[in-house]
Amino acid sequence: MSLWGNLVTERSIVIMGLPSSGKTTYLAALWHLIFSREIETQLTFGGLEKGDFSHLNAIAERWREAIVQDRTAVPGSQLVSMKLQNPQGGTVKATFPDLPGEAYQRMWENRDCEDYVAKILRGGDVQLFVHSDTIRAPQWVTDEVGISRKIGIEVPNDEPPQEWEPKLAPTQVQLVDLLQMLHRAPLDVGPRRLAIMLSAWDKASPDNLSPEDFLKSKLPLLWQYLKRNGDSWTFRIYGLSAQGGDYDSNDSGGHTGSEANELRALDQASKRIRVVGSGIQSNDLTEPLEWLMR
Repeated sequence: MSLWGNLVTERSIVIMGLPSSGKTTYLAALWHLIFSREIETQLTFGGLEKGDFSHLNAIAERWREAIVQDRTAVPGSQLVSMKLQNPQGGTVKATFPDLPGEAYQRMWENRDCEDYVAKILRGGDVQLFVHSDTIRAPQWVTDEVGISRKIGIEVPNDEPPQEWEPKLAPTQVQLVDLLQMLHRAPLDVGPRRLAIMLSAWDKASPDNLSPEDFLKSKLPLLWQYLKRNGDSWTFRIYGLSAQGGDYDSNDSGGHTGSEANELRALDQASKRIRVVGSGIQSNDLTEPLEWLMR
């Protein structure tokens, strides 16, 4: 018997990520992919239960035109819930709260969240987006002083240290804390699956590291937290390039970049997508979703 059978399975996928981690770009690329049917995908579009077609079409159009997405401004304003179908006829419902990254950053900084955010976070398995090219690494005072002196900048001994704020914490510290919150009351719903999406993989891949090795090297605290399995995460790590290169900014004044022009020239926009890791290398954004929905 098929793993899916003919049952209707309803799962909720929670998309999380700090500000500018690639969540909206991913949703735009996914909508284009499943609706255009340019390439074969593990899951296909089966209907939109919640959400605004005009919003999804607009962000997909910006994605096709290689223009940077507008920031998500109104929390909870674009809740998207769609049906996705596998080849065996099974149906799943995936829910994507298009929340701004600041909603998750506030959880770290203020140790609380709005009721509607808590309800969403109790919904199901997790896709955690991490922008691989903007990771804030730990900073050591001795390293900073050494670098300053090497470039000829003397650090005065009587200069007061910068006052620490939660937003200055390394990326991996904030991410581990957010994941721990999901396994503590009132957000805990038991064991969950976790797909870590290392976005902007086209920027990170020149290091010639696999997504797993990249996480070990660049986010060792997060890697150790997951491997010790204290919170019972079943996880996979993916490198994701949903853009394929640098897009034109909103304020480019009509000027276009060479990478954006090359992307617009592709005969199939879906070919700019790249997903690698956990035994796959394809243009299919639905493969991590298919794994999460098993």
